[in-house]
Amino acid sequence: MPSRTSRRTLAAGLALPAVAAMSLVAWQLPRGDGEGKPSPASAMGPAGAVTVGAAAYKVPGDAVVVSPSGDDAAPGTAAQPLRTVARAIAKSSSGSTIVLRGGTYHESVTVPASKRLTLQAHPGEAVWFDGSEPVEGWRSQGGAWVKDGWTARFDSSPTYTAGAPASRDRDFQFVDPAHPMAAHPDQVWIDDVAQRQVASRAQLQANTFYVDEAARRLYLGSDPSGRKVRASTLDEAITLRGGGSALRGIGVRRYATSLPQLGSVKVVGADVTLENVAVTDSATTGLSVVGPRATVRRFTATRNGMLGIHGNHADRLRIELVRAHRNNLERFKPAPVSGGIKITRSRTVAITGSVLADNLGKGVWLDESVHDATVTGNRIVQNTSHGIVLELSAKAVVAGNLVRGNGGDGLRLNDTSDVAVWNNTLTGNGRTVHLVQDLRRPDQPGTPGRDPRRPFPDPGMTWRLGQITLRNNVLADPRPGAPCLLCVEDHSHERSARAMDITANGNVYVRSSPGSPQRLVLWSRGEGEAAAFTSLAEFRAATGQEQRGLAYDTDHTVAPDGTLDRPTATAANANALPLPAAIATKLGKPSGTRHTGAWHLKTD
Repeated sequence: MPSRTSRRTLAAGLALPAVAAMSLVAWQLPRGDGEGKPSPASAMGPAGAVTVGAAAYKVPGDAVVVSPSGDDAAPGTAAQPLRTVARAIAKSSSGSTIVLRGGTYHESVTVPASKRLTLQAHPGEAVWFDGSEPVEGWRSQGGAWVKDGWTARFDSSPTYTAGAPASRDRDFQFVDPAHPMAAHPDQVWIDDVAQRQVASRAQLQANTFYVDEAARRLYLGSDPSGRKVRASTLDEAITLRGGGSALRGIGVRRYATSLPQLGSVKVVGADVTLENVAVTDSATTGLSVVGPRATVRRFTATRNGMLGIHGNHADRLRIELVRAHRNNLERFKPAPVSGGIKITRSRTVAITGSVLADNLGKGVWLDESVHDATVTGNRIVQNTSHGIVLELSAKAVVAGNLVRGNGGDGLRLNDTSDVAVWNNTLTGNGRTVHLVQDLRRPDQPGTPGRDPRRPFPDPGMTWRLGQITLRNNVLADPRPGAPCLLCVEDHSHERSARAMDITANGNVYVRSSPGSPQRLVLWSRGEGEAAAFTSLAEFRAATGQEQRGLAYDTDHTVAPDGTLDRPTATAANANALPLPAAIATKLGKPSGTRHTGAWHLKTD
C-alpha cells in the first residue's frame, strides 16, 4: 500500500513518481473496433488497460446513468442521473447496464448474486472509485501535526483469516519482520506522495504517519500546511457476485483492503468479465478472483501493497493482455504470496499476452493444485524473485514467453508434472530453468497444497516432478553466481532425470564465457548429487539429450530484448523442432513452424 516507505522506492532504487489524480497511464492499447471489443490475445500487443477515460463503450438507450453531480431521488436517465453507484445497483433489474459519468465515486459497492449487471464508464470520461478522502483541520503538536477525531479503522490481520494471528510456520508468515506494518491497511498521501506508516508516536519522522486508535488521532511527521492531504477511509471497492456481470473502463484506487478481504476488486460470481480496468494503490491486492469462468482482459494492477492479481478456486480463469507492475510495495515476504499474479487451487487457467514487470516478488506463480495451465506469450521481466513458478501442480504449457532479468529462477517447476516448455527466451535470471523435486507428498493429510474440492489423494495431482519436455528454448546469460543454466534436482534422491521422463532437445544455451557458470547442466541421477556437465557435448554424450541443441560461450549473442543475433538465430531455427499442433494453436502460429525462443513481443 502506498502508505509506507516501500511505496516511495523500488528494490532497484527507482523513484516512484507522484500520480496525478486522473492520469494513471496504463499501457496504451488500440481500442479494437471502437466499441471496447478485445483484440485477439494472439496479437501479443501492448498489455494493460487503456488510460482511464479512454475507453469507448456504447451506451444503451435504457442505461441507468450515474453522475457525481446527480441525485439519488432522480430516475437515473441521461438527463437526470443518480448520484451513487450503490443506488443504481439497487434500482437496476438484472440485465441492465449502469453507465458512470466522469468523476470520483467514494463508495464500496456489491453487485448481488441475484443480478447480472454491467458497470461501465461513459465514453471518453475518466471514472475513478477512490477509497480516500481529503483530510483537513490539522494542528501542530511537539514537532508533529495532528488530526483529532480520526475514526477510520481497518483489519490488520497478518493472514487471510480475519482475526487470526500469524502462522507459527515461518514459511506461511506473510509479514517480513523488516517491514512489520505491511499488513496494516491505513494509507496517507501528501500532495500525492505516499507516507510511510509507523507503529508509534516515538517513531514519527518526516514522510511518515501514525494512527493512534485509542486517542482517535492521526499524526503526520511532515507539515501539511498549504498541501493536499488524503487518507483511505474505505476498505473495499467493487464486489461482483452476480453471474455474467461485467466491469469495464473504470479505475480503482487507494482502498485500504485488508488481507482477509482478498482484493479491492473481487470477482465472486461465475462468468464475470473485467475489461479496461485499472487498480492502483490498494493496501494489499488489486484484484481477487474466487469465482469460475472469469475473463480478465486489458487490466492493469500497479503499485498495490502485496499482489496484483489473486485467484483461488478460479476454474477456467482467462487472463489476457494484463499488466501487473510494481506490486508488493509493502514488501510482504516473497512467499507465501507476493508479486504480480498468484493463482491457487484452480483448474484450466490461461495467462497470455501479458506483462509482469518490476514486481517485488514473483512474476507468475501457479501453486497448490493448479491443473491444466497455459502460460503463453507473456513478458516477465525484472521481478525480484522467480519469473514463472509452477508448484505442486500438473498439466501445463509454458510457451513463447520472454523471461528476463528476474532476481530468482527464470522458470521454476517444483513438484509439478506433465509440462510442455516450448519456445521461451530466458535470459539474465538466476537458475535459468530449475526443475526440482522436494519431499512433499499429496497423501500426507497435514501438508498444505491440496484442492479441498478434489478427492484425497487427488490422482491427477501426484506432486511428482516428471513428464516434462523442453524444446526450442533459449537459456542464456544467468546472473553471476547461478549454478547452472538447466538444473534438474531431486532432493529426495529417489529418481534420475531419465526416470522422471524429463527430456531436452532443440534448445540453445548461451554463456558469456565457459566459466559463467562453469556447469551448463545439472542432471539428477537419483542417488547422490546431480551429475554436472560443463559443456553441451558432454551432456549429450552422457545422456543422449539435446541431439539438436546448440551452445555458445560468447558475449552479445542475446540482445537486451531477448532476440538472438542473426547468425545464431539462423542456425538455431534450422535446428529447431517443428511446433506440434497443440502448441502452435496456443501460440497462434502455423503447425510445424520452426523457430527458437520467443517471438518478438511488441510490449514496449
